[in-house]
Amino acid sequence: MTALVERPAPAGDAVPRPSAARNHKALWTLPPLLIVLIAAVYPLVPVCLQSVKLRDGGTGLGTWASVLESQAFRSALWRTVAIAVTSTIGCLILGTFLAIVLAFVPFPGSSLIGRLIDTILALPSFLITLAFTFLYGSAGAVNALIASITGTSSPALNFLYTPAGVIVAEITFFTPFVIRPLLAAFAVLPRQQLDVAASLGASPLRVLRSVIMPEAWPALMAGGSLVLLLTLNEFGIVLFTGAKGVITLPVLIYTRGIVTFDLAGAAVIATVQIGLSLVLYVGYRLIFARVTAGREG
Repeated sequence: MTALVERPAPAGDAVPRPSAARNHKALWTLPPLLIVLIAAVYPLVPVCLQSVKLRDGGTGLGTWASVLESQAFRSALWRTVAIAVTSTIGCLILGTFLAIVLAFVPFPGSSLIGRLIDTILALPSFLITLAFTFLYGSAGAVNALIASITGTSSPALNFLYTPAGVIVAEITFFTPFVIRPLLAAFAVLPRQQLDVAASLGASPLRVLRSVIMPEAWPALMAGGSLVLLLTLNEFGIVLFTGAKGVITLPVLIYTRGIVTFDLAGAAVIATVQIGLSLVLYVGYRLIFARVTAGREG
């Protein structure tokens, strides 16, 4: 009988240990992490540090107390949240309707409308406000047409310079951010599900409620959360609208930092704005993870 002697595997063929593999993966995460820290996190640190500086050069929470107790800050905070939430709801309703029509109701020119939606995504927000001014402003085309018909000199439409005008402008500009994710979700929806539901006698509304919308919830949540974050931090539309009394947090930061040169007060409001954005983002991630886990379960 012959005995087989097992030889040890060569050193070059040794399987890497799990700890070494983890260290190797950790090294690959360092470059993008450093880029994020330098490009995104580091600029926010001086802002947060500026918020605790006092007028006499010392540090403390006196500026925080004076800003948070001011009526201007509270009104701007409430108005910012109200405009952002209202605009997001409007974008979700209008965007869902338009996405369903573009995806499931074939009509001539649907591809052209899709390209126009992509064009709006590429435009800066103040151009929408500028277009609204030419259309619905006091001396705009619509008021001029109404005045020529009725013979009145006062503008019939005067909503552009109110919170309602800001909301309408934001809905117009940010609705494509809801439409695009929904169209992508509808594109991968199996048509067999729709055919089976229709063959079983389900009405279009029931197919929409039971088949289409459950598959579109993740895309709807993604688009809605993005719109909420963007409207919460929107500055160009509010500024170019020129609405009197519509002072949001971004406008208040601009007024404190640029107009009155109160850098500490502006830094306090900016820090609050950062906190609101982070809270919304974390809340979205938690809700999205729960919804995804429920769908997989």
